[in-house]
Amino acid sequence: MKKKLACIVITAAMGTALLAGCGNKQAAQNAAETAQNAVEDAASAVQEEANEAADDALSAAEEAVADQFEATTVTIYAAASLKTVMEDLISVYNETQPNVTIEGSYDSSGTLLSQIEESTGNGIDIFFSAAQKQMNTLQDDDHLVVEGTRHNVVNNQVCVITYKDSGTKVTGLDNLGEASSLAIADGSVPVGKYTRQALVNAGILEEREDVSTFTTDEVSAALGGVEINECGNVSKVLQAIAEHSNEVGTTYYSDTYGYEDDVQILETVSYDLTGDVIYPVAQVANPEADELESAAAADFINFLTSDAAKAVFEKYYFDTNVED
Repeated sequence: MKKKLACIVITAAMGTALLAGCGNKQAAQNAAETAQNAVEDAASAVQEEANEAADDALSAAEEAVADQFEATTVTIYAAASLKTVMEDLISVYNETQPNVTIEGSYDSSGTLLSQIEESTGNGIDIFFSAAQKQMNTLQDDDHLVVEGTRHNVVNNQVCVITYKDSGTKVTGLDNLGEASSLAIADGSVPVGKYTRQALVNAGILEEREDVSTFTTDEVSAALGGVEINECGNVSKVLQAIAEHSNEVGTTYYSDTYGYEDDVQILETVSYDLTGDVIYPVAQVANPEADELESAAAADFINFLTSDAAKAVFEKYYFDTNVED
């Protein structure tokens, strides 16, 4: 704006000088002085604007540095199905917070919950569960969730998978029993619970208040006696199929990322059968954490709910259209 104003002033002053030049010599000299003063004022205005821009840039740089945390480490316990995407998320986060080291421990949400409970939160900053059940327990029964930090981050879908060129007769949940062998997670593992819920809603298992209590033998019997490999987490199910140890299994859609050449999705199970597969995250009340570590943990949780994080989640086949 100041540059435009300066140009207008200079042009007007020069125009005045030219007009005056058509009259007497004194008028022309006065007009020239006026033009010179206008040029000097305009140059001063431009310099002032440049100085302001430089000050703004310096302030922005100082603020960016001030927003960076000092060196600290944040420990996150996250569901096994999050391991691959978390590596990418941490890398993106460290672009703006290079001093924060995020250390992850990955397993089934039930196993992680037990570990957090046994430690009473000591040494653990964040819990990122693959189901609401485990987070509810941590919050309502154990009282280890920091108030106001719990968020629903992503949704997922259960898939029935087989290895490429397996020749299986199985097409989905309806005829799982036709597999020569089946890999599913146990009921304490979220994907195992969601698989059982889908079998209930499909009319294969009977109604039960807590579907996670269906044993592997009960599931096998309902499917006509098919051999079942009970797995401790969703990654082990995927591994069993990718390595041809079992013919068919149930895993999450997100877990098939990077395995497109190894596994084939036979059915993507609808939310109508499984219910929403919500992944909640929350800060754990960690008695060992100092103020810096706690602040960094809260900041990383905020990042996980940001648009930048959503773009990463979607790349790995997660559904980010969830209500917080």
